[in-house]
Amino acid sequence: MNWMKQNRVLVIIVAAVAAILIAASFTHKTEIEVRAETARVESIKNTISTNGKIEPADNFEAHAATPAIVKKVFVHEGEQVKAGQLLVQLDDAEARAAEAHALAQLRAADSDISSVRRGGTQDEVITSESALAKAKAELDAAQRNADAMKQLFEKGSSSASEVREADTRLKAAQADVSSAERKRSERYSTPEVSKVRAEASDARAAYQAAQELLGNLNIRAPRSGTVYSVPLRQGSFANPGDLLVQVAQLNKMQVRAFVDEPEIGKLSLGQKVIASWDALPGRTWEGTVTRVPSTVVSRGTRNVGEMVCTIDNTDLKLLPNVNVNVLITTANEDNALTVSREAVYQENGKHYVFAIENGRLKRDEVQTGISSLTRIVITKGLQAGSKIAVAAANSRNLSDGASAKIVEQ
Repeated sequence: MNWMKQNRVLVIIVAAVAAILIAASFTHKTEIEVRAETARVESIKNTISTNGKIEPADNFEAHAATPAIVKKVFVHEGEQVKAGQLLVQLDDAEARAAEAHALAQLRAADSDISSVRRGGTQDEVITSESALAKAKAELDAAQRNADAMKQLFEKGSSSASEVREADTRLKAAQADVSSAERKRSERYSTPEVSKVRAEASDARAAYQAAQELLGNLNIRAPRSGTVYSVPLRQGSFANPGDLLVQVAQLNKMQVRAFVDEPEIGKLSLGQKVIASWDALPGRTWEGTVTRVPSTVVSRGTRNVGEMVCTIDNTDLKLLPNVNVNVLITTANEDNALTVSREAVYQENGKHYVFAIENGRLKRDEVQTGISSLTRIVITKGLQAGSKIAVAAANSRNLSDGASAKIVEQ
C-alpha cells in the first residue's frame, strides 16, 4: 500500500510541475517584446529636401544678333568690370556701312520734310516768292488805277468802259495774287505730303535699327560685376543666338529648385532655405524663398513645381550653373512634445499610440502636428515622459491590454 501512496504523491507532484510549466509557457507566449521610448519635449522642423541649380540673381548675358566674326575679346573669365566697359567686339564693317547708308537716307528724308514745311526747295521758294511779290505789285497798281478811274468818272473825265477795264485789271491782279499764294503754301498735295512723311519715318526707323545692330556688335557691360563666362574666342564665328559673354554680381545668387507636387502646398514666401554643394562637403549657404511654384511640369519621372530662393554668396564659393542640394524649412515649432513617427499608428482616420503602463500596453488616441523625417508632434492625448511602445521586437502586432516586455529603448 505504501508504494501506491508514493505513486499517487509522485503523480500529483508531476502534474503540478506540468501545470506550472504550461502556465509559464502560456504567459511567455502572450508577452510582447517591444522597443520603447519616452515622449520628450524638443524643437522640431518640417523640411523638404530636393535639388536645384545655382544661377546669378542679377544676370546679364549677350547673344549674337547676326552672323559675325568675333573681332576682339577684351575681358577674361573672373575679371571685374565696370558699367559701360567694352567686353566683346564683333566685326562691324557691314553694320557701319549700313548705318552710313541709313543716315544718308534719313538726312534726305529730313530735307524733304523741310522742303514740305517751307513749301518747296530753296529755288522753288525763291521763284514762288518772286512771283508773289510781282503779283502783289501789279495788284497795287491795278487798285490805284481803278480808284483813279472811278474818281475821273464821277467828274465826267472818263468813260464807263474805262472804269470797267480798270475793274477787270484789278480782278485779274487779285486772282494772280491768290494763285501765287496758293502755289507757295500748297506746293505739295496731301498724298505727296503723306508720302514724304512716311519715307522720313521709315528712314528714321532704319537708322535706329542700324545703330542698334552696331551697338549689338560692340558688347558693353550694363552694370558692374564679374565676367563668369566667355564661351567664344577672338576669331571665332558667331551664329545668331550664340552666347558671347555673361556678367553678374556673384555675391548674390539664387537657386532654382524643383519640389515634388505633393509638397508644393507647404511652400510659402520667406521660408528658410539651406543649400549644400557636394564639391564642398560640410559647407552650407542660407537663403529664403522668393518665388513659389505657379504651375506643375514634368521633369523626367517627376511632376514638380519650380521655386526660386535667394542665397548669400559673400565668399564667392558658389559658382553659377552648379547643382546643389536644397533643404527648405516649411514649419518650425519649439517646446513641442514629440515621439518617433513609427510609434504613431493610424486607423479610420484617427491616430493612436501604445503607452506602457504597469507592464501592459494601453492604446491611447492622440492628435498630431508637424513632423520631421523621424519625429512627429503630439498636440493632444499624451504627456511628456510617458513611456510608449515604438514597435514589437519580435514582429508581433501590438494590441491593447497585452503584456509588454521592454527589450530596447
